[in-house]
Amino acid sequence: MIRFLRQLKSRVSGWIPDAMRREDGTATMEFVLVIPVIMAIFMASFESGLLMVRSILLEQSLDMTMRELRLGHYPGATNHFLKKEICSRTIIFADCVSNMKIELQRVNTATWDMPATPVKCINRQEAIEPVVTPDVGTQNDLMLIRVCVVQDAMFPTTGIGLNLHLDKEGGYFLVALSAFSVEPS
Repeated sequence: MIRFLRQLKSRVSGWIPDAMRREDGTATMEFVLVIPVIMAIFMASFESGLLMVRSILLEQSLDMTMRELRLGHYPGATNHFLKKEICSRTIIFADCVSNMKIELQRVNTATWDMPATPVKCINRQEAIEPVVTPDVGTQNDLMLIRVCVVQDAMFPTTGIGLNLHLDKEGGYFLVALSAFSVEPS
């Protein structure tokens, strides 16, 4: 038995230095150290791409809806109707109608003063919003429309998710602006 233990000791004492000199497992350490950085870059890139796509879709759908409104295709349009029209043209917004706020304001063409107030976004904690018929102006009025949609970040803890202006529930604000002149009838 003593002979067996001596042989085992000599084998084990030979394994430890040999295992320390081996280099066939070293790639695992680099992988473990680098993969969090690579994943953070990937998630931030995906989040910024999604943000950009959402922003472009909001701008395009607002422009298309305002063109229809300007040409008089939506007589008596309500705020809810305009929200539905804008949201029907955007395909990747979650709960778009209830997370959107629309402001339509007449621009004074004598002074060309634009609204000094910041764009108002919906407060998702207070889901109550009054039903308002928007003032689409009269002939030759210059109208400014501002739309804000609140959307949740896919990866809120990545770099881009941390730098966005967020509401209390973690949603970021997408804002689109457009202006149009009311065409004479």
